Amino acid sequence: MNTDARADRIRDEKDLVEQLRQGRKHAFDVLVARFQKPLLKVAYGITLDVEESREIVQDVFTTVFRQIHSFRQDTLLYTWLRKITVNHCLNWKRKWKRRFRWHHDPITAENENTVSGKDTPLDTPETLIQKKQFRDRLMEAARHLPEKTRVVFVLYALEGLSYEEIADFLHIRKGTVASRLYHARKQVARVLDPKKPQETPV
Repeated sequence: MNTDARADRIRDEKDLVEQLRQGRKHAFDVLVARFQKPLLKVAYGITLDVEESREIVQDVFTTVFRQIHSFRQDTLLYTWLRKITVNHCLNWKRKWKRRFRWHHDPITAENENTVSGKDTPLDTPETLIQKKQFRDRLMEAARHLPEKTRVVFVLYALEGLSYEEIADFLHIRKGTVASRLYHARKQVARVLDPKKPQETPV
């Protein structure tokens, strides 16, 4: 992204925040249209539940609308939204921990557009099928990860955060991030390619 485009985006975002603070309904609609899909992807990566992810993201938007005045704009709006989403997901996990209510709704053609990311215009039907199959296998593998490990995996693999950003985001040490990702990769690789020999400790 060049400097001019970045500046335009920041000005547009500041305008959106200002309109949200004024309680403009149109601004809320823009907020939902712009950020619903990426937030659903984050929520699903943590909860592994499509319907709960939708409810969580709806709650996130409600929270944001109520707390928009507390947004200091020292970071991107999406970064703030993502943090609220992760916190809501972790609260949801704590809420249902004792009951262990896990439906594990699969990513089907019906909900593909709401949970997964956009496909590029250059994708062919064959590559679209391959991408969907890989996403399904990746999420199936993520289901087997412990919660703390899966959260780090989602932030790294799906959100593209660095080790430092994840450590700061979750208030843990960078070494802890590295350790959780190491175990996540081993477990995910085991599910994705069970025939591949696994490395043994030296």
